[in-house]
Amino acid sequence: MPVAASRPSHEPPTAMDAHDGLSYSLWRPDDEPVGGVLILPGAGSVKESHHDFARACRAAGFAALVFDQRGHGESDGELGASVLNDMAAMAELLDVRPLALRGSSMGGYFALVGAEIVRADAVVAICPAGAEHLLRGLREDELNFRADHFELERFLSTHDAGEAVENLRAPLLLLHADGDESIPIEHSRKLRERATHSARAKLVELPGGHHRSVQHDPELQGYSLRFLARAFRAKPGED
Repeated sequence: MPVAASRPSHEPPTAMDAHDGLSYSLWRPDDEPVGGVLILPGAGSVKESHHDFARACRAAGFAALVFDQRGHGESDGELGASVLNDMAAMAELLDVRPLALRGSSMGGYFALVGAEIVRADAVVAICPAGAEHLLRGLREDELNFRADHFELERFLSTHDAGEAVENLRAPLLLLHADGDESIPIEHSRKLRERATHSARAKLVELPGGHHRSVQHDPELQGYSLRFLARAFRAKPGED
């Protein structure tokens, strides 16, 4: 299955709308999709920052949906206890199986702890944060979004990424830059060690770089899509 973009880089999404106060963009290929990808931005990030990967998904035959978390972009409300229900609602709106979650930083954390509720068939987590990193940022007022501090702190205190990875059965791809100044690469190394039940778990460590360099790298986007193609058994045995 091709992963190189076959559409103009400026081509708009299939649809941009809002559902239950959540602003989203939807990207569907011309033909029947080989699977779906729910894209989860990081703290302070908005859906438009991930349209490059959404376009790559569509060019590779996947349907994709990326949305602004509450407290971000054009979505209503504050980020809090509803985050997993919001993810489930967006997955239902995408309505494509098999389904993957692809998240970066805080989005990577949500991809890990939310995989069970959306019945994810694969997970790609890029420089994923841990609850401890997000709790520290929340308490020190370093997170650039609107939050229900009480509800979000309670959520983070009761949803551990390591425990989620231990229970994960779906294939897992972790991508992390060695030069990440925000989330140490050791965090992903520990997550990989705990992924003992995953059907397939892999950590790709990138020399140098920084916290945001991995998610927008075209080669690594293609690598992620090939991983998902294998996870969805579109190309069995492909390396």
